[in-house]
Amino acid sequence: MSVLNPQQREAIRYLDGPLLVLAGAGSGKTRVITEKIVYLIESCGLQPRNIAAITFTNRAAHEMQQRVGRLLGGRSATGLLISTFHALGVRILREEAAAIGYKPAFSILDAADCLAILTELAGSVDKAVARRLQWQISSWKSALVLPEQAARLAGDEGEVRAASAYASYAATLRAYQAVDFDDLIALPVRLLQTQSALRDKWQNRLRYLLVDEYQDTNAGQYTLLRLLTGQRAAFTAVGDDDQSIYGWRGADMANLRSLPSDYPNLKVIKLEQNYRSTGRILKAANTLIANNEKLFDKKLWSELGPGDPITVSACANQDREAETVVMKLQAHRFEHQGRFSDYAILYRGNFQARALEQFLRNQRIPYRLSGGQSFFDRTEIRDIAAYLRLLANTDDDPAFIRAVSTPRRGVGSSTLQALGEYAGERHLPLFSAAFEQGFAQRVQARQLAPLLDFAGFVLRLQQRAGREPAASVISDLLAGIAYEEWLCAQEEVRAARAKWENVRELCDWLGRKAEEEGKTLLEVTQAIALISMIEKDDGDADVVQLSTLHAAKGLEFKHVFLIGVEEGVLPHREAQAENRLDEERRLMYVGITRAQRSLHLSYAEKRQQGRQLISSEASRFIGEMGREDMRFAGGTGDDVPDKAGGAQRLAALKALLGKAR
Repeated sequence: MSVLNPQQREAIRYLDGPLLVLAGAGSGKTRVITEKIVYLIESCGLQPRNIAAITFTNRAAHEMQQRVGRLLGGRSATGLLISTFHALGVRILREEAAAIGYKPAFSILDAADCLAILTELAGSVDKAVARRLQWQISSWKSALVLPEQAARLAGDEGEVRAASAYASYAATLRAYQAVDFDDLIALPVRLLQTQSALRDKWQNRLRYLLVDEYQDTNAGQYTLLRLLTGQRAAFTAVGDDDQSIYGWRGADMANLRSLPSDYPNLKVIKLEQNYRSTGRILKAANTLIANNEKLFDKKLWSELGPGDPITVSACANQDREAETVVMKLQAHRFEHQGRFSDYAILYRGNFQARALEQFLRNQRIPYRLSGGQSFFDRTEIRDIAAYLRLLANTDDDPAFIRAVSTPRRGVGSSTLQALGEYAGERHLPLFSAAFEQGFAQRVQARQLAPLLDFAGFVLRLQQRAGREPAASVISDLLAGIAYEEWLCAQEEVRAARAKWENVRELCDWLGRKAEEEGKTLLEVTQAIALISMIEKDDGDADVVQLSTLHAAKGLEFKHVFLIGVEEGVLPHREAQAENRLDEERRLMYVGITRAQRSLHLSYAEKRQQGRQLISSEASRFIGEMGREDMRFAGGTGDDVPDKAGGAQRLAALKALLGKAR
């Protein structure tokens, strides 16, 4: 406690009612949460099993878990729940599955599996149609809108179609004994709303809740929080309205706005001392964000000194910008004798990384790309992974569904729906249910035959996978499902070839690994979580970090290069058209406050759009940061809007006009 500032200590010790901690960037919010957990256990006598800390990423949850472990110094924290909202939802649903007519081992389908179901329901090969349906249904679920309510709310033809698909989609998931990502919040909410005994049970179990990144909660998550805390309202919500940048995925600032009215005895504590950035960086961030309407006033400050001026580079085009940034980074690192890992290059959209990667490779500068698609997340890799998971565990229902339908093996959706209903009634995995006589009586012989053929194929491969060389079993698997031919029928020639090469790369890698380690395919598959395969752990590698601004939230770097700070990119043209300028400004604020020691902005005076080179201008956000602590290069800075300077000139002009009268 002695090393904490007064506001942090107050936030940790306050237990007289609901608490909102407004934690500015770099103000030590994670420390407050972890220290409060320890305080609840050691000083207040609360059992670890009665405490839950909820955050938004597994990374943040893991970091909190480690910090609490260190603070407790080996003392037991058995039962302490530190997880994401969705992991908490899974825990509730697994335990209370019977109350919603599910078996405890229900399946959780990923976005790709759900998209495949919606594509079939839409009766269209156009993936864009299915994606629009998926987005709309996800929006409804996040807002706790049921299928029958969606049908009433649907305003145009697209929403009517989505509402119809929503009803069929919900029925299909239930028949499969499966849920999607949004259900992990929506179903526990419905359960706790409708069953008072279960609500009392969970309120008594979780006696104190701490919620991180509260500004990112959506309507469903806020409702879940209210249901779990009940009348006692024993919770600490930690958030920052200035860092709310996920409105596009359902995060609702109204949740912050509603807290004081929903909880009249709410205590608000502000954490404004920043431990990350120098004075000039914080001054620019404060000046910028002051242009937004504020829910709660706060101003970051630091004891780290003024630091270096912020640099702004005007570049002829995006290629020249990428080259300038890479050369400037190289020179800065040489001058300061730093590590590559001290540097991050941040941008609004992934498309901006391409030119950067080229120049980084040319200069032999090692880098890591965040926010891009992992090799193991590719559709074709996940297809083959589903078969391998099924060989390792025939009880894996999501793997069964994906494998039996990719490529299609003559097993239709009506057969799968009937199988799902039967498996749910009998509390069996789908694979096992396919062999039961009771199921055979529910479907026609022509429906049952291809299903049993598929199951037999899997069992034969499973037997071989336990004793034969992995490479030959994989080869026969690919031949048996005719995956290459299916790809060629589904994709254009170039795309099919690229995907097939990826599949071959995966299979060659598995074959080599099995041979090197003296293991069968079954042993290799069981030892590896293929769905999130662990690549080389380079968490401490000396590499430059390339990241979108959204993916960089929560991180910090000694030196930050923020590129493409121009109108149409940051702020994004679509956000401008949809009147979401405040959120874009918050995104810029997040980018600025990632920097610890130095901040470098750049923009292109011309940018390639398709085949055209379009003139662009510096972002209004540069002008809104104030010029006093900025140094301009590649131009005079005259093309940068100066909001403060413009206001002063207007005031002087009005004064002159007044005198003239």
